[in-house]
Amino acid sequence: MDVTQTTQVSQITGHSDTVGEGSRSDDSKDLGYSPGFGNEHSSEAVAGALPLGRNAPQRAPLGLYAEQLSGTAFTEPRAHNRRSWLYRIRPSAAHPPFRRIANGALRSAPFHDVEPDPNRLRWGPQPLPEEPTDFLQGLVTIGGNGDVLRRDGIGIHWYAANRSMDARVFSSADGEFLIVPQQGALLLRTELGLLRAEPGHIALVPRGMRFRVELLEESARGYVCENYGRPFELPELGPIGANGLANARDFMAPVAFFEDDGHGRDGTTQVVNKFGGNLWAADYDHSPLDVVAWHGNHVPYVYDLRRFNVLGSISYDHPDPSIFTVLTSPSDTPGLAGVDFVVFAPRWLVGEDTFRPPYFHRNVMSEFMGLIEGAYDAKAAGFVPGGASLHNMMSAHGPDRTTFDRASGAELVPQRVDDGLAFMFETRWPVLVTESALSAGHRQQGYDRVWEGIERNFRP
Repeated sequence: MDVTQTTQVSQITGHSDTVGEGSRSDDSKDLGYSPGFGNEHSSEAVAGALPLGRNAPQRAPLGLYAEQLSGTAFTEPRAHNRRSWLYRIRPSAAHPPFRRIANGALRSAPFHDVEPDPNRLRWGPQPLPEEPTDFLQGLVTIGGNGDVLRRDGIGIHWYAANRSMDARVFSSADGEFLIVPQQGALLLRTELGLLRAEPGHIALVPRGMRFRVELLEESARGYVCENYGRPFELPELGPIGANGLANARDFMAPVAFFEDDGHGRDGTTQVVNKFGGNLWAADYDHSPLDVVAWHGNHVPYVYDLRRFNVLGSISYDHPDPSIFTVLTSPSDTPGLAGVDFVVFAPRWLVGEDTFRPPYFHRNVMSEFMGLIEGAYDAKAAGFVPGGASLHNMMSAHGPDRTTFDRASGAELVPQRVDDGLAFMFETRWPVLVTESALSAGHRQQGYDRVWEGIERNFRP
């Protein structure tokens, strides 16, 4: 099936071939994108598929079905309203009943595995699977907070996979998926088109949107923040002014690219829906990724974290990590996020008479950190790429002893920090961990020892 993709922003050509079990796709080459976070995008894979002047004409062009996908309530303010109109080969309503299937290691809030624990936790990388495992099978929940049924809070997961999601598609009615690859490039086939995400990128798939994850390398590993609350948005800039942090134009939405036939050997596609914390599946006789044209702002994105415009102090003191916020999910309290996604990207440190690494602190927010590559400037050892740490609400943390000693005596010349890429999910409530995360073999025992040996330097 050859398809010409067109968009008002860019013109590209591509194709969508039926992909058999165990195969790898090269559709990620020469992808076209439509730039701009929060924009009203529009795209059509076949000329004339997108109706003009109305959303739901009596007869949609080319025999397609018009369908709206709403990511927010109809009556939310225009600035926050998310919806897209899809023009598809078959309506989403044409499917058989869903049946419950096993959740695997995927869990949702509220979390009651273990009692709330103030202790600091750290893990090494999630092991890669030995058995054939796709993205969905490889999701392992670390923990989270809130209540998935009340659409509040987050779930935090690892993923580790060694095969593509052949002949099946996934969506979460519970929240949007912020995917942070750490190892291995991914091709995300979404209802609205294709996205390539590799280490150093993030991919954001909105609530309810169906997608399939294909591996472009032999294995893949990374992190997921499942945001149950308000959709992620760019943070307000306040006194920063009109520019800085993540630029809206650097977020790339896909252009229309559709499938028709199912991908299984029998022509079916398994559609897995996460609903109310559990997985449900139905076997479709076609691919649900059959959107030929679309327009709207409820769309997936890919973003290169190295394009983040880092701001910081050019006089003294280390700024609060909020200055590194890429995306935020606001709560009902102004300034208090359900979750912030923060990146510690390459940057210059120039503060005078300043302890330059992150300072010792206790925070009303809870901090889950991951490392994509290199090293983190607050930890000299132990925090490795693919690993993670959790410092819950009011848990004291900061630089380890080695980092403190080195930074306290360093010559304060301009310093380029470019050997690491770390990130943080910062959330307003404590993160309650799962039993599997607490007992995982790659959890680092004795994490508290990194602060042993800090000397008493007081000289009255």
